[in-house]
Amino acid sequence: MAYKDVTPPAGGKISILNGKLTVPENPILPFIRGDGTGPDIWAASVRVFDASVQKAYGGKRKISWFEVFAGEAAKNKFDNWLPDDTVEAFKEHLVGIKGPLTTPVGGGIRSLNVALRQMLDLYVCLRPVQYFQGVPSPVKHPEKVNMVIFRENTEDIYAGIEYAGGTPESQKILDFLAQNFPKEFKKIRFGTKEAATQWLKQLEDIGAPHREAAVDVGIGFKPVSYLGTIRLMHAAISYAITNKRKSVTIVHKGNIMKFTEGAFRDWGYKIAKQRYGAVEIDGGPWCKIPEGKPGAGLVIKDAIADITLQQVLTRPTDFDVIATLNLNGDYLSDALAAQVGGIGIAPGGNINYVSGHAIFEATHGTAPKYANKDVVNPGSVVLSGEMMLRYLGWTEAADLILKGLNGAIGSKRVTYDFARQMDGATEIKCSQFGDNIIAHM
Repeated sequence: MAYKDVTPPAGGKISILNGKLTVPENPILPFIRGDGTGPDIWAASVRVFDASVQKAYGGKRKISWFEVFAGEAAKNKFDNWLPDDTVEAFKEHLVGIKGPLTTPVGGGIRSLNVALRQMLDLYVCLRPVQYFQGVPSPVKHPEKVNMVIFRENTEDIYAGIEYAGGTPESQKILDFLAQNFPKEFKKIRFGTKEAATQWLKQLEDIGAPHREAAVDVGIGFKPVSYLGTIRLMHAAISYAITNKRKSVTIVHKGNIMKFTEGAFRDWGYKIAKQRYGAVEIDGGPWCKIPEGKPGAGLVIKDAIADITLQQVLTRPTDFDVIATLNLNGDYLSDALAAQVGGIGIAPGGNINYVSGHAIFEATHGTAPKYANKDVVNPGSVVLSGEMMLRYLGWTEAADLILKGLNGAIGSKRVTYDFARQMDGATEIKCSQFGDNIIAHM
């Protein structure tokens, strides 16, 4: 691959055959430092990654880091929020990692993170949630939270199909519904001038200033496909079997959205039965993989999204692997992160298990007011790197990162976000926290 503005380092290429990665001893891994606090976090994190690999393999393995650009750094350097070089680097080398990125304001790419996920068809957003002893938490028993969320990453709201109220595009859709689906069109309460005028007359005191926009209706589409569902469910169930987890819960709002989220639930059960041989329990729809089959004993069940958000607080041990659509997964992963210490140490990965492409990333924002101050917690990128190493099959190095992080937190020498909530803690810089993790490997 010829690059225009960046040059890859010497090293080997990761490849995939029949769903199995082949990783050389010195793989080239693209990385993006990120915006805002990204450079501080990356500087601490990359030292942790290199130290874990060195300690685990004694110099026999080493990552060849390949810096590419996106976000503000790319805009300033190349006048392009997401250069072709960056996309091609992740395409060619399959696996990489990134810090937080700024989303452009006022047009252009809706979200750089979403753009990368869609360009590489990274259909799984993998969000493991676990508690590290000593981390401040708002709940009584955060140690009971140990879940892995498989969040569908390309459909639902991430399709990004929506039209602003008052635009010709929105009006075309309203006209189409009125002409072809009049029954459904009536459910759009203020989709006609007559309906809007009637309401404004009822509330004349506040209605006058809003006459101009009375019939503006924003329109959005929520696509949920059979193939999009079964590939996510296949990934979730396969993960649960490989990692000897006890259940997969399909989280949905199918009681209301019957043909999108309800279909997601039904298709999820279908692949559990057809592909994995699951049989219904007590008349269904819950099912279990029977004895004699891989994953015997694994329960596949479902739960409504709103009650799930309650029960992950009140009954967290009921949940293990969760498979869900995009918006539900967004809510759940952040709510669970809050239970175990916050989004600052929540890792994430975006994966296509068929092509092998994967980008691991910080799940928090750029926090520009803390940029270049060397104060923020690097935990999200550190743990995303741990996920990346485990994905590569370098489990010994991944285990060392977990050991180091546990030890660093246990020493109570931590960044300000933890120190202010921990009794007897010593506040240290982002870079020093990276050193502390390495020291406890």
